[in-house]
Amino acid sequence: MTIKSDHRALYLQVIDRMKQDIAAGVYKEKEKLPSEFELAKTLGVSRATLREALRLLEEDNIIIRRHGVGTFVNPKPIFSSGIEQLTSVSDMIRQAGMEPGSIYLSTTESISSEDDIKRFQCNNDDTIITIERVRTANGEPVVYCIDKVPTGYLPENFLGRTESSIFKALEESGTTHISYAVSFIDAIGYHEDASPILECDPETALLVLKQLHYDEDDQVVLYSKNYFKADTFSFHVVRKRV
Repeated sequence: MTIKSDHRALYLQVIDRMKQDIAAGVYKEKEKLPSEFELAKTLGVSRATLREALRLLEEDNIIIRRHGVGTFVNPKPIFSSGIEQLTSVSDMIRQAGMEPGSIYLSTTESISSEDDIKRFQCNNDDTIITIERVRTANGEPVVYCIDKVPTGYLPENFLGRTESSIFKALEESGTTHISYAVSFIDAIGYHEDASPILECDPETALLVLKQLHYDEDDQVVLYSKNYFKADTFSFHVVRKRV
């Protein structure tokens, strides 16, 4: 059915119609859309108008165009969170009505690298504990986590534990309290380690969230590098005018 013309630019009407059709299930998540020729004919618009609408829909992450393959409907993120507050991955999963879980891949202790010394302001002979985990939602892998902590901040028996909250372990002694974090977010494509671990398709993008966690004395006590499935997680920021 062709769109009904109103006072707005035609490409804006096409965008609204496509969003309505996607919401109504006419075009399903991860489903390939008809060709540009077929879509333009169905909507009763020129291919130039359709292309402009598709360009803007792609910018809004509603669709994704894969060169030589076609145009697909992006799935809506299951988990969405602001990054103004330090919210754990487990809390995000629970808020979505799913059961969080962890698969521990490795916990190792090693001499600090040059990056570690700069990051944590530690000494050459200090050791760093690195924890690699996969966070799951209802048993499905959704986040690949790499956490680094100077050994001195953790309980002596930490390496022997099979499951533990890093935040809680850091604060067990009562002398360390995470006050805030500085976050950096990057979007990447296929990652040779993270993508297979998260069982991603080669086309699935990842969001990499790097966080430096500081204590009340402005000392970095935890560095986290988390790989999120971009079609499963979204993050937003509230910006206030000053």
